[in-house]
Amino acid sequence: MQPLFEQASSGNQGSVAGLNLSLNKRKYGDRRMSNDVTDNRVVYQAACHCGTVRFTVTLTDGIRTARRCNCSYCRMRGAVAVSANLDDISVLKGQEALTLYQFHTREAKHYFCSHCGIYTFHQRRSSPNQYGVNVACIAGMSPFDFHKVPVNEGRLHPKDRSGGGTSIAGWLYYETNPSNEIDN
Repeated sequence: MQPLFEQASSGNQGSVAGLNLSLNKRKYGDRRMSNDVTDNRVVYQAACHCGTVRFTVTLTDGIRTARRCNCSYCRMRGAVAVSANLDDISVLKGQEALTLYQFHTREAKHYFCSHCGIYTFHQRRSSPNQYGVNVACIAGMSPFDFHKVPVNEGRLHPKDRSGGGTSIAGWLYYETNPSNEIDN
């Protein structure tokens, strides 16, 4: 199958190619409440490289979900991703600049800024009720903040594998060069 690119149109009221992200849905710092449970997770500010796309995100389990993947797309993208539930991302600015990329089964929906090209987040094929969010887009975070990052086995997708489930293909390590003058 050929990859599918879609450019959001300014006439899309609150959605980009089927993505329902409400603009200014909730302000930074707001907490959601269910009947008797308070959501105390942190709301992070995030943006693409050029700042055209700005969003807030609440992570499902903080940075403990940090991972990479070795599927054909993620190998080339090279981002460290963390998880957020579908309703825990709010695009504050630049929704019209988000571009959708899909390939193969077209279940996963990868969004990136049409101005600077930075991958911001994607609706996951393995967990369609979640987004994977590019750590590098989150204010104050960097993929180089993680010494050891698990790499999920994506060459044979969990949905295509007998028994399903996540399998770790390996780990990526980052170690700061102690003689680097910039870091000292």
